[in-house]
Amino acid sequence: MNVVHACLPLPGDSALEIVHGDLTEEHVGAIVNAANQHLAHGGGVAGAIVRKGGEQIQKESHAWIKQHGLAAHDRPALTGPGRLPCTCIIHAVGPVWGSGDEDAKLITALYAALDVADAQNLPSIAVPPISTGIFGFPKERAANIFLTALPHWLAVHPQSTLREIRITILDIPTLNVFLHTFHTLYPPLPA
Repeated sequence: MNVVHACLPLPGDSALEIVHGDLTEEHVGAIVNAANQHLAHGGGVAGAIVRKGGEQIQKESHAWIKQHGLAAHDRPALTGPGRLPCTCIIHAVGPVWGSGDEDAKLITALYAALDVADAQNLPSIAVPPISTGIFGFPKERAANIFLTALPHWLAVHPQSTLREIRITILDIPTLNVFLHTFHTLYPPLPA
């Protein structure tokens, strides 16, 4: 069962949440897959999504590549959910650490995923800590980007249908980094 560990209420009745749990169990409009540009969903979050959601997700990903070409930081792919409880999957391509301009690429990937969700008129989205696994992006740095860029996107898109952004994290060490960063950036107000 997924558990909310932190919540940042935002203007327009929206919220950013940090959730400990399984991304594939999120009942949201869209989940974001941490994908590579070829949409070859073999390991990590991508592999888990296909294992639980079914091969239809990989088939739709191949079809997307045939029609649109490679996915990119600024051009995520959109597929159906297979057997997952979400409405759709947005396949975002995060940066590989050491490839250059990683911060900007991560922000671009996050914003592009939110733009796709907004274009689909979705109310909610769950995002994993993109690029912090095998792509090697430092967790502390990624947490700071996620926790500043996502609220910023909501602030500059007040007409968006998106009201809930969930950062869904399975492993405890990464969760702890994101929670520490959250409490540093958004300390509780004095009573």
